[in-house]
Amino acid sequence: MRTLAIETATEACSLALFEGGDLIAADHRVLGRGHAEQLVPLIAALPGRGRAERILVSLGPGSFTGVRIGIAAARALSLAWQARVLGYPTLALVAATARAHHPGPVTVCMAGGHGEWFVQDFGADGRGETPLASLSPAQALGRRSHRTIAGSRARELASAEEPRHTVVELLPDARFAPQLPAELFTDGVSPIYGRAPDARLPG
Repeated sequence: MRTLAIETATEACSLALFEGGDLIAADHRVLGRGHAEQLVPLIAALPGRGRAERILVSLGPGSFTGVRIGIAAARALSLAWQARVLGYPTLALVAATARAHHPGPVTVCMAGGHGEWFVQDFGADGRGETPLASLSPAQALGRRSHRTIAGSRARELASAEEPRHTVVELLPDARFAPQLPAELFTDGVSPIYGRAPDARLPG
């Protein structure tokens, strides 16, 4: 079975194509913006135009636009290819990416909205140990972290703690999607926003 992994929840546009458990091809680019224009051409540039029987797509949290672009592309391709789509949490992929080089538990700290950070602890098995939280920097710095801290805000989180931390500054990489625990994949492909919406309906 071929599997296409799509990761667009951050500044990175990351793709990986697998045959069974073997990596066939991958593309990982830090775009900042422009996912909507570049995602489909990058998929088409993969072997076999990226066609797969299964599609893994990031659900966030992360960039509101990036998450929705990835999900929309995965849904469209699933219809064209008659493929199954499964979603996964972005922070879990950050943890898996970090554990590839630093085995063991990891705290993930990523940029969130309105100056907040998305923070979550993961065990050595890749499963979440704490719920996903969107915290102010002060709140995040007030909690304990694992020895390894990974993500786009890892250095900031580690700077105020003991110098024992291993800092892994990175963005999620689709090549490590198959290393996520099976129970983290879901058929419910809906965005994970990580924080309450700013706009509220009138009472």
